[in-house]
Amino acid sequence: MTARIHLSPPDVGPLEESFVIAAVRSGWIAPLGPEVDAFEQETAARVDRAYGLATNSGTAALHLSLLALGIGPGDRVVVPTLTFAATANAVVYTGAEPVFVDCEAGTGNLDVPLVADLLRRHDIEGRQVAAVVPVDMFGSCVDYDALLPICEQAGVPVVEDAAEALGATRGARPAGTFGQASAFSFNGNKILTTSGGGMLLSDDGDLIAHARYLATQARQPVAHYEHTDIGYNYRLSNLLAAVGRAQLRRLDSMIERRRAHRSRYAELFANVPGVRLLAAEDGGANCWLTTVVVDAGQAGWHAADLGAHLAAADIETRPVWKPMHLQPVFAGARAVLTGAAQTLFENGLTLPSGSAMTADQVDRVCGRIRDFLRHRPSTRLEVPEPGRRHDPEPASAAVPAL
Repeated sequence: MTARIHLSPPDVGPLEESFVIAAVRSGWIAPLGPEVDAFEQETAARVDRAYGLATNSGTAALHLSLLALGIGPGDRVVVPTLTFAATANAVVYTGAEPVFVDCEAGTGNLDVPLVADLLRRHDIEGRQVAAVVPVDMFGSCVDYDALLPICEQAGVPVVEDAAEALGATRGARPAGTFGQASAFSFNGNKILTTSGGGMLLSDDGDLIAHARYLATQARQPVAHYEHTDIGYNYRLSNLLAAVGRAQLRRLDSMIERRRAHRSRYAELFANVPGVRLLAAEDGGANCWLTTVVVDAGQAGWHAADLGAHLAAADIETRPVWKPMHLQPVFAGARAVLTGAAQTLFENGLTLPSGSAMTADQVDRVCGRIRDFLRHRPSTRLEVPEPGRRHDPEPASAAVPAL
């Protein structure tokens, strides 16, 4: 049987194994420990932030950042409607209300002019916007050159949801350096994984200190257990931090392979009418997931048709995130919409992008796509024969993406 090709499975191997064995032998098994301390310092240094706080998920990092900024009941927080549910959920955890804003058609990232219009109104039905949480979609940074001055002028803090963007850049600045705080995810399907985990980063030492206190059950610094605030069990395991430290050492090579995959896809679709790659012009993207957007009127087929064709060959794909304003749990939520996010949801398809994919697997995916295109009248004569490009370093057996 031909093994299933997953969208973005974990990419781990001998280096991660050696780090975990060393951590086990050190005796530091429970959450916290020297691996956590080192992982925080190394991640902060990698993205040029002063402080890092390792957490057990990216969602926890977002939640803590909002709490540390004083976000709570009665507040409204701007959230992209095109995002994973965790971004909006973290707002709801604080008791605040998400206000969903549409995206740019070309990148899927937050539509900054819409945010500007919203903030110029100063408040929404008597309640001010308390924070903006942009998301670096699929590893491509938001237009922070435009967004940050607008938020600064309005006195509204920014929390960068960089869950998918570790290793990406905008200009000379790394993802994770924008706003008062930022959050990474180290889930099993991300560019860098700790199995499960996340990181809150900031240049504000007081913000990180307060978040650290809340993340450790808000325990007071006394011999007995005493609590004056509600806290959370949000810290990262020392063993998982060891995996993260090994992954950091391989991060550049893993990003390079994902970018190579995107180049293959770009060549394959270059002359196909009605098909484009999302954020194709962003040279600083980490290419966590490559997404094709299909105009069925020009292409003669739908993104779902390609997805079904690849599924029949045991190749995993996924639609673009279903917008939050269309989710039943957020029915009736306030939203500022242009229709761009819904269009991407209906016409976008993410392709296998994992750095653990072998050259044979990439060839198999591209071959199946090429076969699909050749049977479409509008593309029958347009499909190139991309050559085999690279063979990534050995990785462990594929594990289903989360």
